[in-house]
Formats: sequence, C-alpha cells, structure tokens
Amino acid sequence: MKKVKLIYNPYSGENIILSKLDDIINIHQQAGLTIVPYRIRRECGIESAFQDIKPGEYEYILVAGGDGTVDSVVNAMAKQGISLPIGILPVGTANDFSKFLGIPFDIEAACKQIIGSTATTVDLGSINDKYFVNVASTGLFTDVSQKTDVNLKNTIGKLAYYLKGLEELPNFRPLKVKITSEQVNFDGTMYLMLIFNGKTAGNFNLATRADAADGMLDVIIFKAVQVYELIPLFIKVLKGEHLDSDKVIYFKTDRLHIECSEDIVTDIDGEKGPDFPLDIKCIKGGLKILGVK
Repeated sequence: MKKVKLIYNPYSGENIILSKLDDIINIHQQAGLTIVPYRIRRECGIESAFQDIKPGEYEYILVAGGDGTVDSVVNAMAKQGISLPIGILPVGTANDFSKFLGIPFDIEAACKQIIGSTATTVDLGSINDKYFVNVASTGLFTDVSQKTDVNLKNTIGKLAYYLKGLEELPNFRPLKVKITSEQVNFDGTMYLMLIFNGKTAGNFNLATRADAADGMLDVIIFKAVQVYELIPLFIKVLKGEHLDSDKVIYFKTDRLHIECSEDIVTDIDGEKGPDFPLDIKCIKGGLKILGVK
C-alpha cells in the first residue's frame, strides 16, 4: 500500500481527533493507503515527524489540527525541503484556512474529499524567515490566541478567545506604524493590522475579497479612530462592509515592509511571529493542497 503521513495534534480543539483515528485509518485503508501516524508532543519539535520521509515513499501529508498546527507543519516541511501535498483535517479551535478552502468539518467527509481530489496549488505567505497559511497580524488583541490557555480552549472553544480579549481592553491605545508597499504607503496610527492569505480570522469574515491563488495578500488596517466610532465600524465588519469604510485601509499586494517601535508582538496563524521590522510577501502557488473545493 502507498503511505500517508498523519500528523495530529491531540491538544487541538476539543480533542476530537482522538476518537476519530480509527475512522481515518479505515477510510484510507479502503482507498489502498496506509496511515503512518505521528502524535505531536509539546516537549518535542515537529521536525521529528519527518525523519522517515524519503522520496517516493509517501503520497501526501495529512494534518489534523487547527491553523497553528498547519502553520507549524508547513514551516517544518519548508525547512527540510519536503514538497509533498498536504491535506487538512480541521479539528482545531479555529479552522479558518480549511474553511476558506472548502474542507468539511466532518472528519470522515474531509478524508473522502481529500482522497478523491487532485493536488492544487494555493498561495503561501512569507514573513521574514517564517511562513503563514492564513493570516499574519499585529496590533491590539493579536496575541490573544497565544495567551489563551489550551485547556480553556478545549473546554469552551472560541469563547475562550473572546474572554481573553476582554482582559486586554485596558491596553487599548493607538499604535504608531509605518507601512511601505508598491500600492499603499502609510505612516500613522492604527489599532490592528491583518495580512491575509486566507479570508477569515476567528471565524470573522474580514478579507471578503481574498483569492487563494491570485498571488496577492489582502492587507486590512483598522486606523486609530475615536472610541465612539468603533461600534459603527464593528457593525460594518459584521455586515462585511468594512473594506469600503474610511476608517479602514484595504489593499492587495504581493510584498510589503512594516516598521514599528511599539511594545507589541506579531502573530502568525495563532502562534508568536517574528519581531519588527517585517518583510512580508506572497509566494504564488507556494503550497500544494488536497481537498480544495
């Protein structure tokens, strides 16, 4: 039988993957594929998942987890020069990238869709010496995912992010940032900036005009406005009308440079990102994906 490497995160979401392993193995066996599992461990780098990967032995990499797990796998593969297609089983707290690609949240349905598909290429984001699949961000609230306790996320899901976000409200302030790109230059204050390869963050549909294969990243900057203007802006976000607001800077680009001296962090797919300054670019067709609808 041909082999498929399954890399699964037992801590993702509500630990759903643990009860689905036999189903995953059975579906693949019926398709003539042997699952070779690797369990992610906190005390061991994910690079060890690829120690047995040799040319021609594996059909693809199957990743079970959220956006952060997919991000970690993609970065590890890039470092080791592994260019196999990946399939995603969305079992994390946030599964924004798989949702963008049209992958079912039902594990059995996702397996069958992946097995019955042909690999297609989608864009990949690059930020300094790292890669991101869905979104890179900086500004207020961008480290909420990093600060949220894993056990709390597993217990109450996405609500844990919102509760953690409320704790960050005392830190609410304008942030000075300088952005340089061919399309737009900005030197001013903002609250939040997101650079999307995907479309959603925390299930909020923010990059409504994103395309997975256009070779461009969607940049959204929420400018520092008066407090009373925030609620109308949030309503526009809920309606998907925020990209045309004068309180928001939106543009597409394949490359941008960001400078910031504020005491803030960056985030890539829910994990801590690199320090400023940032050089961000889009790698057109940089990722081979199975199961895309």
